[in-house]
Amino acid sequence: MKKFMTVALLAAMVSMSAPAAFAGTHGVDRQVTGKSIAGGLASLIIWPGIGQMVNDQKTDKVVTHALLGLTGIFRFWSCYDGIANRNGGVWQNRI
Repeated sequence: MKKFMTVALLAAMVSMSAPAAFAGTHGVDRQVTGKSIAGGLASLIIWPGIGQMVNDQKTDKVVTHALLGLTGIFRFWSCYDGIANRNGGVWQNRI
């Protein structure tokens, strides 16, 4: 009975937090162009943030991508973000 109650409590907690976890971030993809593809590849191969700079994004977004590039794995997200030329995002709905 104790295991059942624990599982039921965990399931209830997960189901309550799921809608917030999958909420939109107000990021909007723009048109994929040759410029955005070049920017995305530069973010992947050279350094994250270059693609955002090529796509004329806000300075705080470029700096955030460049600093998070230190993590290594962020290169893949920055590449996608550069190719899709996303406006908006998760950090205070600006990046």
